[in-house]
Amino acid sequence: MSEIVVTRVPHKRSIPFGQEAAGALSIIALGAIGYFLYPDDLAFLTRLIGIAFLVLSLDLVTGYCGVATLGHAAQFGVGAYAAGIACVRGIADPVALLAVGVFAGTIMGLISGALITRFRGLPQLVLSIAVGQLVAALANKLSWLTGGSDGLSGITPGKVFGIFNFDMYSRTAFLFSLGVLVIVFVLLQRFVRSPFGLMCRGIKDDDLRARMIGVSIYPRLVLMYGVAGAVAGVGGALTAISTGVVGLDSVSFERSAEVLVMLVLGGAGHLWGALAGTIIFMIFEHIVAAANPFHWMTLVGLLLILIVIFAPRGLIEPVLALFARLKRKGSAA
Repeated sequence: MSEIVVTRVPHKRSIPFGQEAAGALSIIALGAIGYFLYPDDLAFLTRLIGIAFLVLSLDLVTGYCGVATLGHAAQFGVGAYAAGIACVRGIADPVALLAVGVFAGTIMGLISGALITRFRGLPQLVLSIAVGQLVAALANKLSWLTGGSDGLSGITPGKVFGIFNFDMYSRTAFLFSLGVLVIVFVLLQRFVRSPFGLMCRGIKDDDLRARMIGVSIYPRLVLMYGVAGAVAGVGGALTAISTGVVGLDSVSFERSAEVLVMLVLGGAGHLWGALAGTIIFMIFEHIVAAANPFHWMTLVGLLLILIVIFAPRGLIEPVLALFARLKRKGSAA
Protein backbone atom coordinates (compact mmCIF):
# COMPACT_ATOMS: atom_id res chain seq x y z
CA MET A 1 0.00 0.00 0.00
CA SER A 2 1.42 3.32 -0.99
CA GLU A 3 2.08 5.80 1.74
CA ILE A 4 0.71 9.30 1.49
CA VAL A 5 3.16 11.91 2.67
CA VAL A 6 1.73 15.20 3.83
CA THR A 7 4.15 18.09 3.85
CA ARG A 8 3.47 21.16 5.87
CA VAL A 9 3.72 24.36 3.83
CA PRO A 10 5.32 27.13 5.89
CA HIS A 11 2.97 29.99 6.58
CA LYS A 12 3.85 33.13 4.69
CA ARG A 13 3.19 36.58 5.98
CA SER A 14 0.31 38.36 4.36
CA ILE A 15 0.85 41.15 1.90
CA PRO A 16 -0.78 43.77 4.15
CA PHE A 17 1.81 43.09 6.86
CA GLY A 18 4.54 43.61 4.28
CA GLN A 19 2.95 46.88 3.23
CA GLU A 20 2.77 48.06 6.83
CA ALA A 21 6.40 47.12 7.46
CA ALA A 22 7.42 48.89 4.26
CA GLY A 23 5.46 51.97 5.33
CA ALA A 24 7.14 52.04 8.74
CA LEU A 25 10.61 51.58 7.27
CA SER A 26 9.97 54.27 4.64
CA ILE A 27 8.94 56.82 7.27
CA ILE A 28 11.93 55.93 9.43
CA ALA A 29 14.22 56.33 6.41
CA LEU A 30 12.73 59.72 5.56
CA GLY A 31 13.08 60.78 9.18
CA ALA A 32 16.73 59.68 9.26
CA ILE A 33 17.44 61.66 6.10
CA GLY A 34 15.89 64.77 7.62
CA TYR A 35 17.65 64.27 10.96
CA PHE A 36 21.15 63.94 9.53
CA LEU A 37 20.91 66.27 6.53
CA TYR A 38 19.06 69.12 8.25
CA PRO A 39 20.07 69.07 11.94
CA ASP A 40 19.40 72.81 12.24
CA ASP A 41 15.82 72.52 10.93
CA LEU A 42 14.51 69.87 13.30
CA ALA A 43 11.98 72.30 14.78
CA PHE A 44 10.51 72.80 11.30
CA LEU A 45 10.50 69.06 10.60
CA THR A 46 8.75 68.44 13.92
CA ARG A 47 6.08 70.97 12.99
CA LEU A 48 5.75 69.22 9.61
CA ILE A 49 5.05 65.92 11.38
CA GLY A 50 2.38 67.58 13.54
CA ILE A 51 0.62 68.95 10.44
CA ALA A 52 0.95 65.55 8.74
CA PHE A 53 -1.35 64.09 11.40
CA LEU A 54 -3.97 66.70 10.54
CA VAL A 55 -3.73 65.94 6.81
CA LEU A 56 -3.99 62.19 7.49
CA SER A 57 -7.05 62.92 9.63
CA LEU A 58 -8.62 64.96 6.84
CA ASP A 59 -7.90 62.15 4.38
CA LEU A 60 -9.94 59.75 6.49
CA VAL A 61 -13.12 61.82 6.21
CA THR A 62 -12.60 63.42 2.78
CA GLY A 63 -10.52 60.89 0.87
CA TYR A 64 -12.12 57.73 2.26
CA CYS A 65 -15.67 58.93 3.08
CA GLY A 66 -16.18 61.81 0.65
CA VAL A 67 -17.16 64.29 3.37
CA ALA A 68 -16.44 67.89 2.31
CA THR A 69 -15.05 69.95 5.17
CA LEU A 70 -13.28 73.28 5.62
CA GLY A 71 -13.24 73.30 9.40
CA HIS A 72 -11.10 70.28 10.16
CA ALA A 73 -8.51 72.30 12.07
CA ALA A 74 -10.99 72.48 14.96
CA GLN A 75 -10.10 68.91 15.98
CA PHE A 76 -6.39 69.63 15.73
CA GLY A 77 -6.72 72.82 17.77
CA VAL A 78 -8.90 71.23 20.45
CA GLY A 79 -6.31 68.49 20.89
CA ALA A 80 -3.53 71.07 21.11
CA TYR A 81 -5.39 73.25 23.63
CA ALA A 82 -6.40 70.23 25.73
CA ALA A 83 -2.82 68.96 25.93
CA GLY A 84 -1.50 72.47 26.63
CA ILE A 85 -4.04 73.17 29.38
CA ALA A 86 -3.36 69.77 30.96
CA CYS A 87 0.37 70.51 30.96
CA VAL A 88 -0.10 73.95 32.48
CA ARG A 89 -2.37 72.44 35.15
CA GLY A 90 0.25 69.90 36.22
CA ILE A 91 0.34 66.91 33.83
CA ALA A 92 3.90 66.81 32.51
CA ASP A 93 4.30 63.30 31.08
CA PRO A 94 4.38 63.56 27.26
CA VAL A 95 2.61 60.24 26.74
CA ALA A 96 -0.18 61.30 29.10
CA LEU A 97 -0.46 64.60 27.22
CA LEU A 98 -0.80 62.65 23.98
CA ALA A 99 -3.62 60.66 25.55
CA VAL A 100 -5.33 63.91 26.56
CA GLY A 101 -5.02 65.22 23.01
CA VAL A 102 -6.41 61.97 21.58
CA PHE A 103 -9.38 62.04 23.95
CA ALA A 104 -10.20 65.70 23.25
CA GLY A 105 -9.78 65.25 19.50
CA THR A 106 -12.02 62.18 19.52
CA ILE A 107 -14.81 63.98 21.38
CA MET A 108 -14.55 66.96 19.04
CA GLY A 109 -14.54 64.63 16.05
CA LEU A 110 -17.69 62.83 17.21
CA ILE A 111 -19.48 66.13 17.85
CA SER A 112 -18.41 67.52 14.47
CA GLY A 113 -19.30 64.31 12.69
CA ALA A 114 -22.74 64.15 14.28
CA LEU A 115 -23.50 67.62 12.90
CA ILE A 116 -21.68 67.67 9.57
CA THR A 117 -22.46 64.21 8.21
CA ARG A 118 -26.22 64.72 8.46
CA PHE A 119 -25.99 66.77 5.26
CA ARG A 120 -24.37 66.41 1.87
CA GLY A 121 -22.94 68.87 -0.63
CA LEU A 122 -22.91 72.60 -0.04
CA PRO A 123 -24.81 72.57 3.32
CA GLN A 124 -22.22 70.11 4.63
CA LEU A 125 -19.37 72.38 3.58
CA VAL A 126 -20.98 75.48 5.11
CA LEU A 127 -21.72 73.66 8.36
CA SER A 128 -18.11 72.49 8.61
CA ILE A 129 -16.93 76.09 8.27
CA ALA A 130 -19.42 77.15 10.95
CA VAL A 131 -18.17 74.51 13.38
CA GLY A 132 -14.57 75.57 12.80
CA GLN A 133 -15.37 79.24 13.29
CA LEU A 134 -17.33 78.49 16.45
CA VAL A 135 -14.37 76.64 17.96
CA ALA A 136 -12.03 79.49 16.97
CA ALA A 137 -14.37 82.06 18.56
CA LEU A 138 -14.57 80.05 21.78
CA ALA A 139 -10.78 79.73 21.91
CA ASN A 140 -10.53 83.49 21.57
CA LYS A 141 -13.26 84.34 24.10
CA LEU A 142 -12.22 81.90 26.83
CA SER A 143 -9.02 83.80 27.48
CA TRP A 144 -8.89 82.69 31.14
CA LEU A 145 -8.47 79.13 29.90
CA THR A 146 -6.86 79.36 26.46
CA GLY A 147 -4.94 82.63 26.67
CA GLY A 148 -7.17 84.21 24.03
CA SER A 149 -5.42 86.11 21.26
CA ASP A 150 -2.12 85.94 23.16
CA GLY A 151 -2.10 82.17 23.03
CA LEU A 152 -1.54 79.54 25.68
CA SER A 153 2.08 79.54 26.86
CA GLY A 154 4.11 77.97 29.64
CA ILE A 155 3.78 74.44 28.25
CA THR A 156 6.80 72.59 29.62
CA PRO A 157 6.49 68.81 29.24
CA GLY A 158 8.61 66.44 31.27
CA LYS A 159 11.04 63.79 30.07
CA VAL A 160 9.96 61.22 27.51
CA PHE A 161 9.65 57.90 29.37
CA GLY A 162 11.37 59.67 32.26
CA ILE A 163 14.69 59.63 30.39
CA PHE A 164 14.90 62.09 27.48
CA ASN A 165 14.60 65.83 28.03
CA PHE A 166 13.13 68.16 25.40
CA ASP A 167 16.15 70.17 24.23
CA MET A 168 16.33 73.53 22.48
CA TYR A 169 17.48 71.87 19.24
CA SER A 170 14.24 69.83 19.03
CA ARG A 171 16.09 66.53 18.77
CA THR A 172 13.93 64.78 21.35
CA ALA A 173 10.74 66.39 20.02
CA PHE A 174 11.56 65.28 16.47
CA LEU A 175 12.40 61.68 17.37
CA PHE A 176 9.37 61.42 19.66
CA SER A 177 7.07 62.81 16.97
CA LEU A 178 8.60 60.54 14.32
CA GLY A 179 8.08 57.48 16.50
CA VAL A 180 4.44 58.37 17.10
CA LEU A 181 3.96 58.96 13.35
CA VAL A 182 5.32 55.51 12.53
CA ILE A 183 2.95 53.84 15.00
CA VAL A 184 -0.13 55.81 13.90
CA PHE A 185 0.62 55.37 10.20
CA VAL A 186 0.96 51.59 10.54
CA LEU A 187 -2.32 51.43 12.48
CA LEU A 188 -4.07 53.56 9.86
CA GLN A 189 -2.79 51.32 7.07
CA ARG A 190 -4.42 48.37 8.80
CA PHE A 191 -7.55 50.39 9.62
CA VAL A 192 -8.33 51.59 6.08
CA ARG A 193 -8.07 48.00 4.80
CA SER A 194 -10.39 46.68 7.49
CA PRO A 195 -14.03 45.86 6.65
CA PHE A 196 -15.07 49.14 8.25
CA GLY A 197 -12.58 51.15 6.19
CA LEU A 198 -13.55 49.40 2.97
CA MET A 199 -17.22 50.01 3.70
CA CYS A 200 -16.52 53.72 4.19
CA ARG A 201 -14.80 53.79 0.82
CA GLY A 202 -17.84 52.06 -0.66
CA ILE A 203 -20.08 54.73 0.87
CA LYS A 204 -17.97 57.38 -0.81
CA ASP A 205 -18.12 55.65 -4.19
CA ASP A 206 -21.86 54.94 -4.15
CA ASP A 207 -23.83 55.76 -1.01
CA LEU A 208 -27.13 54.81 -2.68
CA ARG A 209 -25.93 51.26 -3.34
CA ALA A 210 -24.67 51.07 0.25
CA ARG A 211 -28.13 52.03 1.50
CA MET A 212 -29.74 49.44 -0.78
CA ILE A 213 -27.74 46.62 0.80
CA GLY A 214 -28.72 47.75 4.28
CA VAL A 215 -25.64 49.70 5.39
CA SER A 216 -26.21 52.31 8.10
CA ILE A 217 -24.28 55.21 6.63
CA TYR A 218 -24.67 57.92 9.25
CA PRO A 219 -23.25 55.99 12.25
CA ARG A 220 -20.25 54.88 10.20
CA LEU A 221 -19.46 58.41 9.07
CA VAL A 222 -19.73 59.70 12.65
CA LEU A 223 -17.44 56.93 13.87
CA MET A 224 -14.92 57.71 11.13
CA TYR A 225 -15.03 61.34 12.22
CA GLY A 226 -14.20 60.19 15.74
CA VAL A 227 -11.18 58.23 14.49
CA ALA A 228 -10.10 61.22 12.41
CA GLY A 229 -10.47 63.43 15.48
CA ALA A 230 -8.18 61.10 17.44
CA VAL A 231 -5.51 61.32 14.72
CA ALA A 232 -5.82 65.12 14.56
CA GLY A 233 -5.67 65.25 18.36
CA VAL A 234 -2.33 63.43 18.27
CA GLY A 235 -0.96 66.06 15.90
CA GLY A 236 -2.30 68.91 18.02
CA ALA A 237 -0.86 67.48 21.22
CA LEU A 238 2.54 66.88 19.61
CA THR A 239 2.58 70.46 18.30
CA ALA A 240 1.75 71.84 21.75
CA ILE A 241 4.42 69.67 23.38
CA SER A 242 7.15 70.51 20.87
CA THR A 243 6.52 74.26 20.53
CA GLY A 244 5.47 75.05 24.10
CA VAL A 245 2.67 77.35 22.94
CA VAL A 246 -0.77 77.05 21.36
CA GLY A 247 -2.25 79.94 19.37
CA LEU A 248 -5.44 80.73 17.53
CA ASP A 249 -3.77 79.73 14.27
CA SER A 250 -4.21 76.09 15.30
CA VAL A 251 -8.01 76.41 14.91
CA SER A 252 -8.10 78.98 12.12
CA PHE A 253 -9.90 78.70 8.80
CA GLU A 254 -6.57 79.26 7.06
CA ARG A 255 -5.17 76.10 8.68
CA SER A 256 -8.18 74.08 7.50
CA ALA A 257 -7.85 75.39 3.94
CA GLU A 258 -4.10 74.84 3.91
CA VAL A 259 -4.32 71.18 4.90
CA LEU A 260 -7.01 70.62 2.27
CA VAL A 261 -4.58 71.98 -0.31
CA MET A 262 -1.92 69.57 0.97
CA LEU A 263 -4.32 66.66 0.63
CA VAL A 264 -5.29 67.61 -2.92
CA LEU A 265 -1.63 68.07 -3.78
CA GLY A 266 -0.65 64.59 -2.62
CA GLY A 267 -3.82 62.76 -3.55
CA ALA A 268 -6.98 62.16 -1.51
CA GLY A 269 -7.90 58.59 -0.66
CA HIS A 270 -4.28 57.50 -0.14
CA LEU A 271 -2.46 57.69 3.19
CA TRP A 272 0.82 58.07 1.32
CA GLY A 273 -0.76 60.86 -0.71
CA ALA A 274 -1.63 62.75 2.47
CA LEU A 275 1.90 62.31 3.78
CA ALA A 276 3.55 63.22 0.47
CA GLY A 277 1.36 66.31 0.04
CA THR A 278 2.33 67.55 3.49
CA ILE A 279 6.04 67.06 2.89
CA ILE A 280 6.07 68.64 -0.57
CA PHE A 281 3.89 71.62 0.32
CA MET A 282 5.59 72.52 3.60
CA ILE A 283 9.14 72.11 2.30
CA PHE A 284 8.31 74.10 -0.84
CA GLU A 285 6.66 76.80 1.26
CA HIS A 286 9.60 76.85 3.68
CA ILE A 287 12.20 77.26 0.93
CA VAL A 288 10.25 79.75 -1.20
CA ALA A 289 9.21 81.89 1.77
CA ALA A 290 12.84 82.18 2.85
CA ALA A 291 14.04 83.02 -0.66
CA ASN A 292 11.25 85.45 -1.55
CA PRO A 293 9.29 86.60 1.54
CA PHE A 294 7.11 89.04 -0.46
CA HIS A 295 5.94 86.90 -3.39
CA TRP A 296 6.16 83.32 -2.12
CA MET A 297 2.38 82.89 -2.14
CA THR A 298 2.39 83.56 -5.88
CA LEU A 299 4.85 80.74 -6.45
CA VAL A 300 2.84 78.40 -4.24
CA GLY A 301 -0.28 79.27 -6.24
CA LEU A 302 1.49 78.53 -9.53
CA LEU A 303 2.63 75.17 -8.18
CA LEU A 304 -0.92 74.25 -7.21
CA ILE A 305 -2.29 75.28 -10.61
CA LEU A 306 0.27 73.08 -12.38
CA ILE A 307 -0.50 70.13 -10.11
CA VAL A 308 -4.26 70.43 -10.64
CA ILE A 309 -3.82 70.68 -14.43
CA PHE A 310 -1.28 67.90 -14.95
CA ALA A 311 -2.04 65.63 -11.96
CA PRO A 312 -5.67 66.26 -10.97
CA ARG A 313 -5.76 63.18 -8.72
CA GLY A 314 -2.61 64.18 -6.86
CA LEU A 315 1.07 63.44 -7.18
CA ILE A 316 0.76 60.00 -5.60
CA GLU A 317 -1.32 58.56 -8.46
CA PRO A 318 1.50 58.53 -11.08
CA VAL A 319 3.83 56.98 -8.52
CA LEU A 320 1.34 54.23 -7.67
CA ALA A 321 0.70 53.59 -11.36
CA LEU A 322 4.45 53.24 -11.95
CA PHE A 323 4.82 50.74 -9.09
CA ALA A 324 1.84 48.74 -10.38
CA ARG A 325 3.35 48.64 -13.88
CA LEU A 326 6.71 47.47 -12.53
CA LYS A 327 4.97 44.83 -10.41
CA ARG A 328 3.10 43.46 -13.43
CA LYS A 329 6.32 43.31 -15.45
CA GLY A 330 8.02 41.47 -12.61
CA SER A 331 5.16 38.97 -12.36
CA ALA A 332 5.22 38.41 -16.12
CA ALA A 333 8.96 37.80 -16.06
